[in-house]
Amino acid sequence: MPRKASITRKTKETNIKLGINIDGRGDYKINTSIPFVDHMLSLMSKHGHIDLNVEAKGDIEVDYHHLMEDIGIVLGDAIKKALGEKLQIRRYGEAMTPMDESLAQVVVDLSGRSYLVYKVRTPKGSTQIQSLGVSLFEDFFRALSNHAGMNLHIILHYGRDPHHIFEAIFKGFGRALRSAAELHPKTKGVPSTKGTL
Repeated sequence: MPRKASITRKTKETNIKLGINIDGRGDYKINTSIPFVDHMLSLMSKHGHIDLNVEAKGDIEVDYHHLMEDIGIVLGDAIKKALGEKLQIRRYGEAMTPMDESLAQVVVDLSGRSYLVYKVRTPKGSTQIQSLGVSLFEDFFRALSNHAGMNLHIILHYGRDPHHIFEAIFKGFGRALRSAAELHPKTKGVPSTKGTL
């Protein structure tokens, strides 16, 4: 059975509907009200072969923070729900992904324990893409990690262009997640000596 989940989250600040199919083909339909975030999530979906549908609105006239963080929350919840008991998964995934002059490393452990290591330093003066503050991507990934129960390490080895930097990161996240979620024929139950994840 395909591992799917749908999550709806509505607050006074945001309204988000998200559907995910971990065993998809990389099909996506995304409208977050933030074009650059639409682009990044599309890349994650396509390169991770994960189907993703997102419809999100928020108080972006105030700031992008609420919507960015809440999209991370909902995506994390959906990943956790879709993976269920995590039977036979590989658990670990890693991707080194170049994008022109940028190189990003993303490592995932679907351990059930939330922890984010985020070592991404953009070049001096590169604090925004259009009007989106790039520091909000750390908040997005922290919310995602916390709600998915995922140990997530994101390391930018080098890069000059902020667009290329985050493109490498999101492609890498999709690839690493796909690898970690893959079913391994030699794994019985869950990949943990504790017997649970």
